[in-house]
Amino acid sequence: MPYFDAASTAPLHPVARQALLAALDEGWADPARLYRSGRQARMLLDAARETVAEVLGARPDEVSFTSSGTQAVQLGVLGALRGRRRHGAHLLHSAVEHSAVLHTAERWEADGGTATAVPVDRHGRVSAGEFAAAVRPDTALAVLQSANHEVGTLQPVADTAALLGDVPLLVDAAQSAGRLPVPAGWSLLTASAHKWGGPAGVGVLVVRKGVRYSSPLPADEREGGRVPGFANLPAIVAAAAALRAVRDGAEAENARLRALVDLIRRRVPQLVPAVEVVGHPEERLPHLVTFSCLYVDGEVLLTALDRAGFAVSSGSSCTSSTLTPSHVLAAMGVLTEGNVRVSLPAGTTAAEVDAFLDVLPRAVAGIRAPLGLDLPPAAADATAGTLVLDTLGKRCPIPVIELAKHIGEVAPGGRLAVLSDDEAARHDIPAWCGMCGHTYTGEAPATAYGADRGTAYLVQRNA
Repeated sequence: MPYFDAASTAPLHPVARQALLAALDEGWADPARLYRSGRQARMLLDAARETVAEVLGARPDEVSFTSSGTQAVQLGVLGALRGRRRHGAHLLHSAVEHSAVLHTAERWEADGGTATAVPVDRHGRVSAGEFAAAVRPDTALAVLQSANHEVGTLQPVADTAALLGDVPLLVDAAQSAGRLPVPAGWSLLTASAHKWGGPAGVGVLVVRKGVRYSSPLPADEREGGRVPGFANLPAIVAAAAALRAVRDGAEAENARLRALVDLIRRRVPQLVPAVEVVGHPEERLPHLVTFSCLYVDGEVLLTALDRAGFAVSSGSSCTSSTLTPSHVLAAMGVLTEGNVRVSLPAGTTAAEVDAFLDVLPRAVAGIRAPLGLDLPPAAADATAGTLVLDTLGKRCPIPVIELAKHIGEVAPGGRLAVLSDDEAARHDIPAWCGMCGHTYTGEAPATAYGADRGTAYLVQRNA
C-alpha cells in the first residue's frame, strides 16, 4: 500500500534502524555512571546531542531530549513563560499552531496568564508585521511554527523574529526539521524525531543560552533540570543518525518530491469537480499538499482511498477522534470538510502518484453519486493550447533563439511556454518580449508542462 501520510509519522529511516539496533547493544547503561558501560553510553549520548545541535544550528549544551515533540512544546512554552514571569504573563502565537501549543495556551490562561492568537490569510500564513504588532508590553513569549502541519505553508519566521525586539520566539519545527534549513531568529526550538524518520518517543527541545528558562516540572538533575527521568538512549542515537542522513539527502529528495506534489496540485482540480487546493502555492513544504472536496465527508473519502490501497489523512490532525472541525482550516477560511492531506515520504515514486490520481476521481465520484448533484466539469487545463518549447539543459541564448523561431507557429493571442533550467532565461526572455513587441506573462513550474525540473517562461504572441 502506498503510504502518503509522512506528516503524521515518517517510516523509520534505514540508518535509524541500524543505529537503533547497534545502540541497544552498546548504549543500554546509565550515561550518568562512571563505569565503562556508563561512559560508553555517555559518549553515545554526547555524540547524538552534537549531531542534533549541528543540524539544527545550536550548541550541544542547548539541546535536551524529551519523550515526544508534544512534550518538547509544552516544556518549552511553559518553561519560557515561567522564566520570564517578572516581565509579564502574555503569550502570543498564530491561530494555526499545533494543538500542543493551543492546549498549553489554554492551560496558561486557566492558571491566570493571557494569550493572543494572531490570524492568518487564506493560505494559512501570518503577516510578520501583524504578528509583531500584536506584541504587548507584558508579552513574555511568542510562538510561531516553521511550517504548518496540515497544509504545509511556511511561516515568515526570520522576518517575524526580526520585528519582535526582546521578546523570545519559540519555533515549532516539527514538520520542517531535517527537510529544510532551520530559519533564523529563534530563541527556543522544538522538533519530533518520528517526523524525520527517527523512532517515535524522542522529542527535541533547544533553549538558546541567555534565554530565561525555568522548568515547570519538579527539580531533576538530568538534562539540566529540563526533562526528568532516564533517557531512551538507543532511540536518541537512532534519531540523531536519521536526522543527519535525511538532512544530507534533503536537497535532492525535496526537489523530487516537490515535482510530484506540483503534479498533484495541478492535476487534482483538473480531475475532480468542485475541489480547492489549499495552502500557499509557493511558500510550502516540498512533500505536502492538502485539498478540499465539496459535498464529501472526509472520513468517508479516506476510507474509500484506503480500500483502494492508499494511506492518506485528513487535513485535520484530529478528525479520527473528534467531530471538531480543523482549527487550521477554519482559521484560513477554507472548507473544513472533505479534506485530504497527502504527504509523501522519501522514496515515493511517480508511478505511485499516478496511481493515486487515477483512483481519486472515481473515489470522489462514488461518494457523490447518491447525492444526485449536477456538478460543473473539473477545471480546464490551463496549459491547453500552449505551444511548449523544451530547452532544458541548453544555455542561453538557445531558449531565446527557439522562442524566436517558433513564435510564428501560434496565432496572435496564442501562448508559448519556454522550458528552461538556465537562470539567464529569467532575464533574457522578458527582455526579448519587450524588444520584439510580445507580452511576457510570467513563469510557472515546468512540471505543469510535463517536465521534471526547471521553469516555464510564458509568452503571448501579439499581432
